[in-house]
Amino acid sequence: MSEIVGDPAGTAIVADDSGEEEEEYEAFKLEERGIELIPEDERPMRPSDLFWMWAGATWNVEFLVYGALIISFGLSFFQAVVAILVGNVFYILLGLASIQGPETGTTAFGVSRAPFGRNGNRVPSLFNWITQVGFEIEGIVLVVLVTEALFQRGGITSGTALKIVFIIVAVMIQFIMPFLGHATITKVLHYLSFVFIVLFAVMAVLVLPHVHLSSYHKSASWWLWTTGVVLIVSVGGLGWTENGNDYSRYLPRSTPKYKTFWAATLGPAIPSILLELLGAAAFIVNSKVTAVTGVPSSFASWFFWPFLILALPQLFAINTLDLYSSGVTLQALGVPVKRWGAVIIDTVVAGLVTALVIFKGNFYTDLAGFLDYIVVWLGPWFAIIFVDYLLRHGQYDRHALFRKGGGVYWRNGGVNWRALVSLFLGMAAAMMWIDAAFYVPSYTGPLSSMTHGADFSWLVGIIVGGVAYWILSYRSVRSEVVAGAESSNTAGN
Repeated sequence: MSEIVGDPAGTAIVADDSGEEEEEYEAFKLEERGIELIPEDERPMRPSDLFWMWAGATWNVEFLVYGALIISFGLSFFQAVVAILVGNVFYILLGLASIQGPETGTTAFGVSRAPFGRNGNRVPSLFNWITQVGFEIEGIVLVVLVTEALFQRGGITSGTALKIVFIIVAVMIQFIMPFLGHATITKVLHYLSFVFIVLFAVMAVLVLPHVHLSSYHKSASWWLWTTGVVLIVSVGGLGWTENGNDYSRYLPRSTPKYKTFWAATLGPAIPSILLELLGAAAFIVNSKVTAVTGVPSSFASWFFWPFLILALPQLFAINTLDLYSSGVTLQALGVPVKRWGAVIIDTVVAGLVTALVIFKGNFYTDLAGFLDYIVVWLGPWFAIIFVDYLLRHGQYDRHALFRKGGGVYWRNGGVNWRALVSLFLGMAAAMMWIDAAFYVPSYTGPLSSMTHGADFSWLVGIIVGGVAYWILSYRSVRSEVVAGAESSNTAGN
């Protein structure tokens, strides 16, 4: 018996039971497959693997800094705690954005072809590629800054030449795991998670005895509080939705959906909450924790070296997910390149822009603005993907996702204008209620101005994008489900 699987160019290859086209899912071996469909007999992943992979990426110093950042807006400790708890509830979005992977056997932006069409999908794919590369740059910049801090502590000042060396070495190390692929990433992050949990426990013991809430009297308006929530949502549940199916696609199709959902939800949510709460507490001890290199100032002096040395693999770990996803997204854009070739391209691009940021940019201001603006497209895109999933009752014509012409998802030359209109309506709505006054480019939406700087961009984008798609596509998607079922039956016969 054979199965047709799509390749990045939109043609088809046949994997049959002889095993000639099968590839072994094994850590530290190059993963050949990218966006193309994963056959059932090559999906050995378990929900627990997905849980620990996300946990390994999220037990990360970056999330401690995010907790410190939101309280630095002027929030009280109570307001920061509420923002962290509310913001992390939305890891349920990542859980919902991971259940299509086992069903289809392809990546997030392979699935995204169902609502948008093969060619229409290039628009959100481009947005995602820019977003993923942005996160890669963030991670590599942080690695370079941490390395500089370590050298400076050792009495070595990093000039231009040494900074260039740091960037090159960081990029080369960062390249390894995404290049090898899914199995390597899953295994390495699983075991690193235990190391990072121990580090968190030590940090908590060192910080919490010095937190005196009675001496911290700041408080901000609840309108400003919404900006903190936006940051938590964008770096957490909503900010990872475009990666979800990239990693869940190696789960067998028979995996219960609730297991996929809870693995992808709780794996990152638990460490995010704990680290961000610790970051908010650490800010009260020392406000320097809003930068990764300033975090050790809240701990005992002896902890400087072990903390920053262990921070490096944490930063490489979380960046690995972005670099892997940017590679398969480049394939979804239609670039005719293998997955590992896409990783090479994205590594070079990220390295060059990292150099620009290190030498010319205002990193932490740029980072905050980046996190605020990405929700403008992410919210509507996620809503469209999930509403489409609901309208289809979770049924996809997997092979039609890769047809270059014709098929149930081809529509008007490979474009579904209903989805694109819904995406841009959602983005326009998000821009109406965004507060990015302190970032570059500086912008405050009219609804945000009317509500004293409140930022509900992510929420209104989800609502408007999802409702618009449901109204415009309810009948057409139902018709596609029927056509897809007939096509599958014909192919099966």
